[in-house]
Amino acid sequence: MAKFSGKIFNVFLCLMLVFGIWMRSTTGEPVLAASVEADRVHVINRLSFGSSPGDLQHVQAVGIDDYIQEQLSPRRDSLELKQYPTLLLTPMQLERQYGFRRPGKGKPKLSSQERKQRRRRSRIPFREASEARLVRAISSPNQLEEVMVNFWFNHFNVSAKKGRTRLWVGAYEQEAIRPYVFGSFRDLLGATAQHPAMLFYLDNWQNTAPNSPGARGRFKGLNENYARELLELHTMGVKGGYSQTDVVSAAKVLTGWGLPRGRQRLQAKQAFIFDARRHDNSRKTFLGQPIRGQGMAEGEALLDILATHPATAQHISYKLAQYFVADTPPPALVDRLAQRFLATDGNIRSVLETLFESEEFNDPQYYGQKFKTPYEYLIAMARATGRPTVKPRLVAGALRQFSMPLYECQTPNGYANTESAWLNPDTTIRRISLATAFARGYGRQKTPVQLDLLEQTLGNRFSAQTQSVIDGSPRNLRAALMLGSPEMMYR
Repeated sequence: MAKFSGKIFNVFLCLMLVFGIWMRSTTGEPVLAASVEADRVHVINRLSFGSSPGDLQHVQAVGIDDYIQEQLSPRRDSLELKQYPTLLLTPMQLERQYGFRRPGKGKPKLSSQERKQRRRRSRIPFREASEARLVRAISSPNQLEEVMVNFWFNHFNVSAKKGRTRLWVGAYEQEAIRPYVFGSFRDLLGATAQHPAMLFYLDNWQNTAPNSPGARGRFKGLNENYARELLELHTMGVKGGYSQTDVVSAAKVLTGWGLPRGRQRLQAKQAFIFDARRHDNSRKTFLGQPIRGQGMAEGEALLDILATHPATAQHISYKLAQYFVADTPPPALVDRLAQRFLATDGNIRSVLETLFESEEFNDPQYYGQKFKTPYEYLIAMARATGRPTVKPRLVAGALRQFSMPLYECQTPNGYANTESAWLNPDTTIRRISLATAFARGYGRQKTPVQLDLLEQTLGNRFSAQTQSVIDGSPRNLRAALMLGSPEMMYR
């Protein structure tokens, strides 16, 4: 009987969800009617991963404008890094202490037990990085900072599925992403360009002038991978107006930007090196501008050009507007953000201020219209249920089931954040099943969600249709209906 009732419950949830989504797609009406509380719910939904207990009351007390300023100026990191000691290590320290390398010639072979122990140890940095990211996303009061870490990591994506990058994703986020999420785009661009995780992931560590003194073995020719993604994804965008000739010129400029090799790997403190013996010292032309041969400074000049290019301003502004407003953002808003980007030399905080003050961001027609990615949905449920102690490994495992494993997007364009990429019947049913599990007690936490607290946390966000279904259901099913509702799956 219990199994039969569970099946009926899941089918009921599915029908409710499908009906709700169908209503959205046919009417085009926002889920939230215009109201002061709807405004608060909206700003929390967009500047955080969702309401946690007390958030709505806090925004009511301080006001929306002050809440936005709080989030734009985060307090100190709420995470005690000593809980995750590998995040305190440099990339080279990580490689020396946790890298799995087979013994060289003449050295005794490892036993199967020793190999197993080394492999187990080599997984520690990735596990700690994943847990730290999820703990911060669920529990940190600096929610916009966590949203922007997710946004920028995705923009400058590297994948832990590729070799040594797995050791370095935590260091990459800690060193090249987090310090710059509200700062200068040029600084962010430079930090990612020189980080070993990016150098290895997009192969620029092998990028070598073909006839240079250092050209030998795997280091004997141009590798355009990073240069192409630098233009297409990181800066100008695919419609930015550059040519294949510009890609080749950028690759030549970036020859010699690499990683320590051989004995250097055992002693080097810095993971980034510039190898002048592998650099192309010829005169180049990039986007019509001459770049004379001057070693590593050429690469810095290249990044300067890209960071201040109007196409970059337009591309970054489009992505920000797409994330915070709508899958197809209003062109006028994108143009204003691009103007602000150029006027402030790519100051990210200033661009975000312009975005959050805009009529488009505050227009009720866009409320509740962004479909959450699996990552956003899982974090939102953990926050809404007031359970910061949900085991990160359980969340990470669920993300894998939803085809969005943390740090493991293999393509350099990162995960999509649009509805068309994630809304389908299979994942919808999976979400509903997970919502049911959260409501009943996820993992080892078998205590059901406190319905009254959940209602206060989520606020008056439900459509009349959804609210009617919730109110007409048995009390012990209401939390699951809320967590599995269309409104919970949109932000």
